[in-house]
Amino acid sequence: MTDDPVLLHDDPAPGVRRLTLNRPAKRNALSNQLRGALFAALEAADTDPEVRVIVIRGAGTCFSSGYDLAGVGPLPFHTAGNQAQWARHVVEGCFRMWDLAKPIIAQVHGWCLAGGSELAFACDLVYVAEDAQVGYPAVRTMSPPDNQFYPWLMGMRAGMELMLTGNSISGIEAVRLQFANRAFPLDRLEEEVLAMASRIARVDPELAQLNKRLVHRQMEAMGLRAGLRAGTELHGLGWHTGASRAYMGKMREGVKQALDVRDAEFGDYGTGPKG
Repeated sequence: MTDDPVLLHDDPAPGVRRLTLNRPAKRNALSNQLRGALFAALEAADTDPEVRVIVIRGAGTCFSSGYDLAGVGPLPFHTAGNQAQWARHVVEGCFRMWDLAKPIIAQVHGWCLAGGSELAFACDLVYVAEDAQVGYPAVRTMSPPDNQFYPWLMGMRAGMELMLTGNSISGIEAVRLQFANRAFPLDRLEEEVLAMASRIARVDPELAQLNKRLVHRQMEAMGLRAGLRAGTELHGLGWHTGASRAYMGKMREGVKQALDVRDAEFGDYGTGPKG
């Protein structure tokens, strides 16, 4: 056990609040303790008159490897129970972030997988390291995504390929496919993110709030909010497949072992032979 806080806060530039996911030994897996701390910090920043922009990043080697499958704990806010509760909860969390007044930037390096990619999607802007890896490997064995955003950002063909393979894409490819805004060499990523955050912070916050909302409203008019909510039902069905039940049995025997079995045949995500 460690007494280190799961979320760090600092203000690296005027008007910029930075939140750092701080579970580096767990590759910043999103436990509900961490998620609860993140939502509380986002809401606090949104009501702080000194803050105009929020940055989310990960400590250690990556942004986030996804949700903590070993022990997520109580949900950080209430969501109606029973079938597909988790997916509905995740989508509600996404829209909690969308509906905040202040712009949120994801600073992504290393792994950005499954729930980590959902967290980045919920941000208004995403800047990535060129060698970052973005993917959703859980579609190979567990279920469809909790938050089915891929077709909205990448279109049908690219979204379909990622959903049918569970493959990851590099930061450069993530920009080409419109998951992210821009990619930078890792050693320049933080500098570039702070430069962009500082630029946004110069805009009047009331106007910035309207500018953020107008983009979201257009996406919602095209059906994004309704589509993501409808997708939670497909996620719920995924848990009843034979493949998912068998995989969750392996997970109960050991999370790492189950992940190794899942990915070894594909030769990626750090397991199995390459090639």
